[in-house]
Amino acid sequence: MAKHKASPPAAVRRRIGGAGASAIRWALRVATSIVAWTLLLHLFTFLGIPRPPLPIARPSCLGGGRSSNSTAADSVVEAGHLAPPALPLPPRRLYKSNGYLLVSCNGGLNQMRAAICDMVTVARYLNLTMVIPELDKQSFWADPSDFGDIFDVNHFIDSLRNEVKIVKELPQKFSEKVPLSMQPISWSSEKYYLRQILPLVRKHKVVRFSKTDSRLANNGLPLKLQKLRCHVNYNALRFTPSIEALGNKMISTLRRTGSFIVLHLRYEMDMLAFSGCTHGCSDEETEELTRMRYAYPWWKEKEIDSEKKRLEGLCPLTPGETTFVLKALGFPRDTRIYIASGEIYGGEKRLAVLKKEFPNIVRKETLLSDDELRPFQKHSTQMAALDYLVSVASDVFIPSNDGNMAKVVEGHRRFTGFHRTIQLDRKKLVELIDLFEDQELTWEEFSVAVKELHGGRMSQPTRRRIIPGQPKEEDYFYANPHECLGPAKKRRDRLKHMEI
Repeated sequence: MAKHKASPPAAVRRRIGGAGASAIRWALRVATSIVAWTLLLHLFTFLGIPRPPLPIARPSCLGGGRSSNSTAADSVVEAGHLAPPALPLPPRRLYKSNGYLLVSCNGGLNQMRAAICDMVTVARYLNLTMVIPELDKQSFWADPSDFGDIFDVNHFIDSLRNEVKIVKELPQKFSEKVPLSMQPISWSSEKYYLRQILPLVRKHKVVRFSKTDSRLANNGLPLKLQKLRCHVNYNALRFTPSIEALGNKMISTLRRTGSFIVLHLRYEMDMLAFSGCTHGCSDEETEELTRMRYAYPWWKEKEIDSEKKRLEGLCPLTPGETTFVLKALGFPRDTRIYIASGEIYGGEKRLAVLKKEFPNIVRKETLLSDDELRPFQKHSTQMAALDYLVSVASDVFIPSNDGNMAKVVEGHRRFTGFHRTIQLDRKKLVELIDLFEDQELTWEEFSVAVKELHGGRMSQPTRRRIIPGQPKEEDYFYANPHECLGPAKKRRDRLKHMEI
C-alpha cells in the first residue's frame, strides 16, 4: 500500500499562506519605493532642481535640532558623515558638450572646496565636460594630495551625473593639445561666463582655469545655479572613506563624554605672516614672520601696520584673547574643547593661558594614535579635512578668524539645521579686551558687554547682506547659502549650561 505524505495541519497551512502573502506584500512595497524614488529623481532632473538628499543626511533641516539624548551615531548622521543607503544612480543628463574644462584650484582645503562647487556650476551652465579638478600643490602648505586623496571620486562623478558629465582625465585625442589657460574675473555673474568664456571654449575645445577662488558672484545668480552650488558642496563632495572613518571616530570619542565645542584657533605661522598680525609676539617672532612674508612673492602686501589691523578687527584673536572671550561668554571651566588648527605658532607656551582656564582641551593628535595619523602627516589638506568633519558635528563652533574654513563650516552647519556658530566681532572685542586689561572695565562689565555684543551673532536664520559693487565686503555665499536652507525650527540645545 502506497504511503502518502501527511498534509500539514490547517493552522500551519494558514500560517504558511499568511507568511507568503506578507512576503509578497513586502516585496511590492520595496519595488514601489524604488520606482517612486526613481520617478522623483527624473522629476527633479526635468525641473532642473538638484537631487534631494535622503532625510538621514540632514534630518535637522526638517525637524528640530540635536535632542538632549542624542547618541554619537545621531550626531554623525546629523552632520552628514554617514553615507546614505545605496540607491539607483540618478539618470544621466544627456547634452552636447561644448568642450572640456580643466580646473587648477588654489589655496587651502576650504578655498578649494568652494571653488570646486563654483566650477561645477559653471560647467553645468555652459554645457561643458569637466575633468576632475587638480588641487593646489604649490602654495605654502606644499601638500602633494590629489583630488582622490581628499574626496570620493566615484561618488562625486555619480552624484552629479544628472547635472554635468565629469571625467577623470582628458580623452586621448586631446592629450597632446595645449589648453587655453586663463583666470576668470573674480565675482563674475553667469552672464560673464556665457558671453566671455563659452565662445573661447567652443573655439579651443579645452580650457584651463588656473585660478578658481571667488570666481562666481555671491548674489544675483539664478536660483537653480545657487541650489546646484549647495548640492555639490553638501552632497557631492564627500571625503574619502579613510578620512570619514577617522573623523567619525573622533566625533564618537568626543560624544562619549557629552557635548563639545570646536575652537578654530587660526593662530598659525602662515596666517600671522600673511596677515602681518603680530600682537603679543616677541621682537624675534615678529622679525621671523616678516621675513616669511617677504619670502613668498604671491603674498602681495608686505608693509603692514599690525596694531592698526588688529584695531580694525582684521587679525585672528590670540589664544590669550580667546580665553577672555570664552570665559566672558559663560563657558564653564570643564567645557570639552577641540582645537581645530595646524601647529599653533609659539607652541604649548602660547596655549598655556587657555589650557590653564580650560584644561579639558583636545586635538586630533590626542584623540588618535600615531599609527592612525601617520598616513596624514605632511598632508595638511587631509588633516584639515579631519578638523572639518569634527567642526561640522560640534555643538558649538567658534572661529577666532573669518577665513575660508570659518565661513564654509558656518554655512555647512546652517545647512544641517542652523547649529550654533558664534561669529566673533573681533573689532569690538579687542577694544573691550584693551579696556579690561587697562582696568577701565571690571570683569562683570566686560562679560556683560561681550554677551550683549554676540546675542545676535549665533548664526540665526537670516539673509545675506548684499553690497553692490563690493563683493569682498558683503556676506559670502558659502557662509550663508540661504537659498538652500529650510525654515528654522525652534529647538532645544543639548546642554542648558552652554546657553548664552
